[in-house]
Amino acid sequence: MLYFIFKRIARLALPFFCRKIVINKTDILKVKGPVLLACNHPNSFLDSIIIDTLFKESVWSLARGDAFKRPYIKILKALKILPVYRPSEGVENLSENYKTFEDCIGLLRNNSIITIFSEGKCINEWHLRPLKKGTARLAIKAWEENIPLKVIPVGINYSSFKRFGKNVFINFGEPLTNKIINVNSVDGLKHQTFNALLKEQLEKLVFEIPKDDLEKQKELLEIKPSKIKSITLAIPAVIGFFIHLPIFLPIKKMIWKRTYANDHYDSVMAGILMLAYPIYLLIIFVLSIIFLNWVWALIILLLFPFSAWSYIQLKPQLDKINLKQ
Repeated sequence: MLYFIFKRIARLALPFFCRKIVINKTDILKVKGPVLLACNHPNSFLDSIIIDTLFKESVWSLARGDAFKRPYIKILKALKILPVYRPSEGVENLSENYKTFEDCIGLLRNNSIITIFSEGKCINEWHLRPLKKGTARLAIKAWEENIPLKVIPVGINYSSFKRFGKNVFINFGEPLTNKIINVNSVDGLKHQTFNALLKEQLEKLVFEIPKDDLEKQKELLEIKPSKIKSITLAIPAVIGFFIHLPIFLPIKKMIWKRTYANDHYDSVMAGILMLAYPIYLLIIFVLSIIFLNWVWALIILLLFPFSAWSYIQLKPQLDKINLKQ
């Protein structure tokens, strides 16, 4: 129940997280399992939120194990998130990965969809990093157990890692099936073959842009609004900028202090605002009823989200080059 509630909230919030989402193969969003979505990992848990929200079916996700601390374990599992532990998170926890692995096999056997981040670690950049072995091991194990798994390569590309409201380019590759693997080969060779084919696909889907190459960022990531949109939304955008400063600036300042040294600022900002904004709207709505009337309260309730969306449509889309990412 908690998963479906959060998924619907995220769907309502998605137009504010993302200015525009460009998808190369929208039909894949209706796919049914068993499916393994093999993604790059540029933007922490925002990657999972966007992928999960876009797909029609429920999507399970794998997340770093250090997030699974009491009292969060039950909440995360209720949100269809399973832990993956790295040595840096304690070697005593590595045995838990076997349980997660078996849970994933069970989910795939029951025709589920699972998102796995094949690079292993999140880094804010436009670059495909070396692939870990986890995706290959999970896929090959499923095939060995005669699960008709499809592995779909996914490239996720953001116009910004610091600006709220961004363009997102999601590119799906060609599904990989058990036909790509020689079942009689040794495990090492099977893993190597799988990763080579997955890498070949992801290199076509993940943008390769140096952080200091503003021209290439503009070419691949910027989507300029039309003149009609710019004129039509200009006044609502200005209004939206000022009436949302009371909620946006304090949260931004708080999150930046805690995340400026890592690659989680964007995701944490989106997550906190997704939870805080409905409360902000409720407060504005109640105050409008007290000091105005029901009619004006309803008008204001509609104005706030629309003005926020208008500002996101017209605001700058790219990070400043001198901003550390």
